[in-house]
Amino acid sequence: MATTEILEQLIKDPDKLKNLVDEVKDLAFLYGIVFRTHETPNSSEVVTYAPFTLFPSPFPKAAFLQALALQTHFNTLVNKISQDPDFLEEALAGTVQADDFTAKLFDIYRKVQQEGRTQSIVVGLNRSDYMVDQREDGTVSLKQIEINTISAGGFGVSDRLSVVHRHVLKSVGLLEESRSVPDNNRTPGMCAALQRSTHLILFLVEDIELSKLSHRYIEKELWKRNIPVIRRKFDEVSRNGSLNADKRLFIDGLEVAVVYYRYGYMPDNYTAQSWDARLLMERSRAVKCPDISTHLAGTKKVQQVLARPGVLEKFFPDQLQVVEQIRATFAGLYTLDLGPEGDKTLTMALTAPERFVLKPQREGGGNNIYGSEICQVLQGVKDSTARMAYILMDKINPTPVQNYLLSRGTPLKITNCLSELGVFGAYVRQGKEMVMNECVGHLLKTKSSEHSDGGIQAGVSFLDNPLLV
Repeated sequence: MATTEILEQLIKDPDKLKNLVDEVKDLAFLYGIVFRTHETPNSSEVVTYAPFTLFPSPFPKAAFLQALALQTHFNTLVNKISQDPDFLEEALAGTVQADDFTAKLFDIYRKVQQEGRTQSIVVGLNRSDYMVDQREDGTVSLKQIEINTISAGGFGVSDRLSVVHRHVLKSVGLLEESRSVPDNNRTPGMCAALQRSTHLILFLVEDIELSKLSHRYIEKELWKRNIPVIRRKFDEVSRNGSLNADKRLFIDGLEVAVVYYRYGYMPDNYTAQSWDARLLMERSRAVKCPDISTHLAGTKKVQQVLARPGVLEKFFPDQLQVVEQIRATFAGLYTLDLGPEGDKTLTMALTAPERFVLKPQREGGGNNIYGSEICQVLQGVKDSTARMAYILMDKINPTPVQNYLLSRGTPLKITNCLSELGVFGAYVRQGKEMVMNECVGHLLKTKSSEHSDGGIQAGVSFLDNPLLV
């Protein structure tokens, strides 16, 4: 490819490389592609450019279009799962015995179900993540890693990175290739789903706000639509939040119309007071993004259960083509529940751990288990219910490509990289009817092939764009 030739030229001409890198870093600041620093995460006095790749990474056009076309179906699937208490009860029955975090989420879900839902509107902002699997025979196929149903990140300040990458390609003489970097203005589409009224939106945020500038980008889009936004942490909701007799949610005397969770997806996000605050918000008449049932629909265990024969057909009874299209993206997914099927999975994993990924019920990056560590973990839980906290998935094997990874303080060097495509979906359900169901953009994240797990906030993955080939 032409980009490979350019990389080879830059390796031989360090001055030209340095000038190009300095220019694109300046462009990142010019277009607001900036993060707060790890040293001062709660201040915008010092910022740096967000970690990103020097060049957009080659990505098969057919797989890219396939992922975009599937997103509205995945939106529909998550929406239907969230309305099916029998399915959630059955799917997560073993998980809630083994995983305390999922059990606490499910306890809130049960309480809300027993009380009766007070809000008929649900907003879903999802991101379905994929890699392109390289088979031994040389063919490739799109495989889903996971679907994120709470705090799906990656939009906001990075929306303009496609402009930077097009400029990079043009500046090295690749004008034709620059036209193969697709537009990607995700934030307006995501905000259109949040725009359920002109009343107040609460962003539920964390104590350490490294990504606050991305939040500000989203807030600015909402303010353009005359929708006010407040930011509060769990402890502030706990101290200053209340429900009136109609279960309307008030924070500091202000009525909240929508709760947008940018936090609350990991066990260490919660204290006893935080759990009380989560229940308060879930019981309220405020629209939740996501509500507790949609949060549970995104668990790894639900992902594994969906891969069982006949399960997708339950949610798409008369849409065989949709079922086939979704199922084609599933990697092998295996239960570790107690019993013969789980025992078979255990033997597979212990015999050839390099073929698999062991997944706990966690979000946020850096949680999956690989290689010999799979054996260490499973040997410790193989005879107990604790193994039901995990699922096993076939390891996806993408083809490495070379690129430069740019981040503050990181030495500049050519790196073998792996890319992961995220596709954003936004939907709104009012009663039983979906009044909005859209694919609203994409996110390419790229990491060094030395790393097994990813995550931009974890400092492993870099923002990228697909160069469609």
